[in-house]
Parts: sequence; structure tokens; C-alpha cells
Amino acid sequence: MLMTIGRLSELTGVPASAIRFWERHGLLPEPERHSGQRRYPENAVERIALLRKCQRAGLTLADLAELQQDRPRRTEMITAKLAETEQRRIDLEHARQFLEHAVQCSRTDILDCPKFRAQMALWK
Repeated sequence: MLMTIGRLSELTGVPASAIRFWERHGLLPEPERHSGQRRYPENAVERIALLRKCQRAGLTLADLAELQQDRPRRTEMITAKLAETEQRRIDLEHARQFLEHAVQCSRTDILDCPKFRAQMALWK
């Protein structure tokens, strides 16, 4: 079953202008046309959900376009993004540890807390 761009926009919460933009940049396959109107397959909803998830995770549109390139280029980009993502995960974990300690610490300046300083020394 095919759907209009309006219906796809409604189902995904993505404006039609963004859907057209992604098409122009090769992030979405060219849709079928019926009487000049775009018609999308049901799996377009999943593709858009994946694009949005990747964007929220920090991938740029250029990164997403690179995923569609030849294998060596794609692998190089993915490897770099995996390293970047791992570093962000570590940074978020450190921020979580800091906040958990800060909420319980009685020190005015958390950097004066020996427990926190010991915890921070373990961070790499």
C-alpha cells in the first residue's frame, strides 16, 4: 500500500519539506509517482525513523549519505563514528557519576571532596 507525502509526514512527525530534502540528497529512495504526486511504500516510515534516530545520535546528513557509499569509504566512516560514539558514552557516564555524587556530597565545592577526587582520578 502506497501513501502520500502528507500521510508519511503525519505518521513520522517529519515535515514534508524535510522528506523532500532527504530525497534530493539521496537519503530516501525516489518515490513512485501517481499523477505527479509522490507515493511512498510502508517501509518509508521505518527508513525515516532510522534517519531520525541516527540524527539524534549525532550523525550528520553527510554521515548518513556516506553510509550509502562503497564499502571501504563506508567502513572508514563507521569506524570513526563508533570511536566517537564510545567517547561520548564514556563522557556521559562520567557526567552521570559526577551528578550522582554531587547530589549526595555535603562539600560546598565538590572538587574538595576526596571521594570525588578519587573517582575523577579513575576517569581516562
